[in-house]
Amino acid sequence: MHVISWGSLAWCAIPVVLIATVYTRWSGKASEVLLSAARMTLQLIGVGYVLVALFENPSPWITGGVLVVMICIASWIALRPVNHQRNYLKPTLIALTCSAGLHLFISLVLVIGVDSWYEPRVIIPLAGMYFANTMNAISLATERYHSELQEGKPEPKARLTAFQAAMIPQINSLLAVGLVSLPGMMTGQILSGVSPLIAVRYQIMIMTMVLGSGGCGAALMLWQLGRADRSGRQRDNGPADADLVENDL
Repeated sequence: MHVISWGSLAWCAIPVVLIATVYTRWSGKASEVLLSAARMTLQLIGVGYVLVALFENPSPWITGGVLVVMICIASWIALRPVNHQRNYLKPTLIALTCSAGLHLFISLVLVIGVDSWYEPRVIIPLAGMYFANTMNAISLATERYHSELQEGKPEPKARLTAFQAAMIPQINSLLAVGLVSLPGMMTGQILSGVSPLIAVRYQIMIMTMVLGSGGCGAALMLWQLGRADRSGRQRDNGPADADLVENDL
């Protein structure tokens, strides 16, 4: 495997500068892309040093703590499209934890068969992919659900539309993989010298788990929001109209 030096890595600033130039020429905020790229670089370097320490001293408590931090950050980011509404935070935490946790269990125990669930070298990269994709699915579903309700759509219709919107990236990635793109994990394994046939098996696991985790996370989030919305309408309408509200199910 070719090792990229820090000096060679500096050439990666070229695409960042190009996009920043477009922002500037079109009277946009070039600082947005520059700050994002700088933050990304610092975050990854910091994470790299943390992972080195974790890999050398695996601990269930430390690994569990890292996973909790990842879940909290992902849940908070997922609510960005709806202005971080506080009443959405608890359902997001539940949806993300349950969905990604289930698929991590399937991957680690049933598919890979690891001896220790807390092995950082295995669980943290998988958790990162599952949390990130589930976060995006929940974010898309929540934003669309919120918008549909504001437009006066009935809750069942808003829920279906939101779920379909959340699944578009998931379905597109399944259709494009292998034909349009080689996913990052598979590419990384191939570059590190792993047989493409072995890399394919891991990638199939990742793609199916990401599909399930994202879909289940979005569905669980929408179910919770719908339940809260129906409960709110029942309180507003009173006992006399409770039967009409139940018909919306």
